[in-house]
Amino acid sequence: MTLEENVALVKERIRAAARSAGRDPGEVTLVAATKVQTSDTIRRAIAAGVTICGENRVQEMTAHLADNAYDGAALHFIGHLQTNKVRQVVGRVDLIESVGSAHLLEAVEAQAAKLDLCQDILLEVNIGGEQAKSGVAPAELYDLAARAADCPHLRLRGLMTIPPIAQGPEGNRAFFAKMYQLYVDIRQKIDHNGTVINCLSMGMSGDFEDAVREGATLVRVGTALFGPRPPMGKA
Repeated sequence: MTLEENVALVKERIRAAARSAGRDPGEVTLVAATKVQTSDTIRRAIAAGVTICGENRVQEMTAHLADNAYDGAALHFIGHLQTNKVRQVVGRVDLIESVGSAHLLEAVEAQAAKLDLCQDILLEVNIGGEQAKSGVAPAELYDLAARAADCPHLRLRGLMTIPPIAQGPEGNRAFFAKMYQLYVDIRQKIDHNGTVINCLSMGMSGDFEDAVREGATLVRVGTALFGPRPPMGKA
């Protein structure tokens, strides 16, 4: 199938999953995970109807920005963000989805203050408690969310997660359900003028339909759009 056909198919699968859960399909937006894709491929995806691109690597993102590859779409940073790369991301993306620690939160706030702007962020939650993954533990989420809400140069928009690798069909639904409850809880507890909490980013190519059924508003899809990722430098 072509990229254009894949974009149409993934969007239809999102709509079908939303309808099956009694949700308005308009509540869910596709984020095209453009890791290792060329600028031309990104432009094709946008022309095919992608409205948000998500980048994992700062170096790739910077190159694509210089090439104006994202024109016509919003840009999210969805990968692990090191504090020494914060200055290259803040103010250049519409949303940083992967703020998972107080240390990173402070670095993003400091850079946004230097630029005198307000940066939209999501808090990344390590919902599976995996040591190899970044993200705040669920038990510590409220404290980090309250801290984010008090940062004058940040706007807390919601939560993001990358659950463990699914073990069988619907293997991550329980994690997605837990994330939705955290999302609802944070929306109720954090009432602050500096927040607009309406984003729950979860689900990727192998499980995005389950994520939609459990309440996702953003799904980050790469392989189902672009096919298996080629080695770095060979996209």
